[in-house]
Amino acid sequence: MRNGCDAGDVRRVALGLPGVAEMESDGFDFRVGNKGFVWSYPERLPGKPRVIRTDVAVLYVGDEAEKQALLLGEPDLFFTTPGYGGLPLVMLRLAKVDVERLTELITDAWQMRGSGDL
Repeated sequence: MRNGCDAGDVRRVALGLPGVAEMESDGFDFRVGNKGFVWSYPERLPGKPRVIRTDVAVLYVGDEAEKQALLLGEPDLFFTTPGYGGLPLVMLRLAKVDVERLTELITDAWQMRGSGDL
């Protein structure tokens, strides 16, 4: 079994869930009920143009408590940036996560974003 995931794994898992639409993007961008739940990280460094990083997924996590639990509990997998302060989103290093955990995280994000519309 290979270690780590990539954009192809994100795409396969996300598109396997009901009601998911893939938006046109330089990376990946998946929505349910027109609400994003997982997309590629648009990295913004001072003085440089935005770069779409397909090795990092932005995941919807529902609330600040869940965000902090992930960031503190698994700092090797998750991180955030000042631009995401106060938002219920975390960045996931795809190369450090296995497919089983990736599936769990994407499914949770999908459920939280789509629960009001499904």
